[in-house]
Amino acid sequence: MSVEEQPQEQQRSLYRRHRPRTFAEVVGQEPVVRTLRNAVERGKVHHAYLFVGSRGTGKTSMAKILAACLNCERGPTTEPCGECESCLSIARATSLDVIEMDAASNNSVDDIRELRDSVAYAPVSGRRKVYILDEAHMLSTAAWNAFLKTLEEPPPNTVFVLATTEAGKVPATVVDRCHRFDFHRPTVEQIASVVRRAAAAESIEIPPPAVAALARSATGSFRDALGTLEQLVTYSGAAIALEDVLAVLGVADARLLEETVDAVDSADARRALKTLEECVEQGRDAASFAADLEVRARELLVVQTLGEVPHELALTPEADAALRAQAERVDHATVVRLLELLGEAMEGVRAGADARTRLELALVKAARPALDSSMRALLARIERLEGGRVVSAVAAEREVPLPDAPRAPKQMPSATQGPAAGQPAAQPAPAQPAASAAQAPPVPVSPDPVPAASERASAAPAAPAAPLMADAAVVADAPVMAEDLEAVCALWPAAVDLVRSENAMIAAVIGKAHPVGVDGDDLVLAFAPTDQFLKKKAEDPANRMIVGEALRVLGGKRWRLSYELRDELASGQAAVPAEQSDEDWIRRLKEEFDAEEVPGEWEPAPEISAQEDERGAPAATGNEKGA
Repeated sequence: MSVEEQPQEQQRSLYRRHRPRTFAEVVGQEPVVRTLRNAVERGKVHHAYLFVGSRGTGKTSMAKILAACLNCERGPTTEPCGECESCLSIARATSLDVIEMDAASNNSVDDIRELRDSVAYAPVSGRRKVYILDEAHMLSTAAWNAFLKTLEEPPPNTVFVLATTEAGKVPATVVDRCHRFDFHRPTVEQIASVVRRAAAAESIEIPPPAVAALARSATGSFRDALGTLEQLVTYSGAAIALEDVLAVLGVADARLLEETVDAVDSADARRALKTLEECVEQGRDAASFAADLEVRARELLVVQTLGEVPHELALTPEADAALRAQAERVDHATVVRLLELLGEAMEGVRAGADARTRLELALVKAARPALDSSMRALLARIERLEGGRVVSAVAAEREVPLPDAPRAPKQMPSATQGPAAGQPAAQPAPAQPAASAAQAPPVPVSPDPVPAASERASAAPAAPAAPLMADAAVVADAPVMAEDLEAVCALWPAAVDLVRSENAMIAAVIGKAHPVGVDGDDLVLAFAPTDQFLKKKAEDPANRMIVGEALRVLGGKRWRLSYELRDELASGQAAVPAEQSDEDWIRRLKEEFDAEEVPGEWEPAPEISAQEDERGAPAATGNEKGA
């Protein structure tokens, strides 16, 4: 290369200076290289090729290599010399026999007519004229129609190479006339090898961790990787460190990403928001932090699924060990839920929402599923309890009350022991079938599943749980399921509340129904004769599935639901009261808030209340009692 050409060469960008010049320098496209090599060696080069692939995969470089092989003064050859006038002019994009055309800006019929006129001329100095149409899918329909005949029957010694990133937009009549080659996205290691080769040629010092981070950020594009390398040289000089790569790329600190995921897994929403605030204070954008957090969650998901750190995610031994350790300690369901919420947040950002607000909402929902009213969040809370953090302690010691029965400790089945009178709650007793309504055993589910504060402190002091969630966790762990009518009646109000958290309209419909019969796995729910429309809505398959799933979550059993109209419900003789009485609500308040009832003049005597309950009279309200 002459001295006059040296300044011009130095001004060219790094990715242009280090484009592959021969088939041997091409990385990651072995099928394409092998086919074109054989075509050149056997003299069977086709007149039209279609190169399809994502950006930066080497489509234009491959077209220029093919042109150099055909026009090299020592050829045709599969190893162009790179020293003759033809090879040098092709490398500098000054060859008169290799015409590059940007179809994105030259997509009209007039442009194609000019190309068609120039095709008629013979090559100037080489053996073949090679036309390279970049972004060929941008040609208009009229331009394709004008170009079709020339593409099908070009003059001798003419080769067309069409490069596109969207093959679906190329007409089928054009694809049929070309030999198609699909360029695959290179792996991280393949991109890293190109970066190392360019760095060695330019005397750039860059450690392996920085090369790996740079290659991963390129997302399958050689051009992006070399362009970023050139930017790093401008930023830090010939010696590049990992910190420089992270600073230029704007990648969030790995420590912040790790702390955020740990905070979500430990249900610490405050710490999750603190890490986001620290990242924003460092000048990072919330949207890019969400993207980096999504990448981190995806890496954890892959490691948890494969059981190891794959080669494409490997960075440094220390970083790989930290990733593996976090994948082992973070719950798998937490990672999946975090990915789903981050996807929803990023979709909202694309729709115009504030990035930081959406990310904060996603982090809070992921850390505290109790704040999310969807069924998916409820199941996430169940899985979190069933994971062994709370269920074993709570399910073993919690006392679950019935809405119309005294509180009794949860009883575990035993094959050798019978029920003992006065047995303390800490000693399990078998659950016997009910002989009569007066001797009904305690049912492990109720609409009021939250224990007193003292019980929560002794059972699981560090694991908050929503009331409905805790009830479902007990059922999931209890061997005694709700299998009889009385048990189903006890959990029915809670089932309606659970359905209401997912679909308020369906809850309003089934709130008018009452369990009236159990036969094996069949559960009969009855409406009043005047609620025929509600019965029809409840029988919808989608609504039936939601109700059945709520009963399964709470009662631990899947029922086959059927609906009937019952005349006795018209007079208000429901199998289960639609609403709880004032005494039930008072009892719930006392248990949930560990409160005490202060007696006053309005409080009736216990004997009177008991007599009224035995006669079946309705309980008087506070105003009536005072009167």
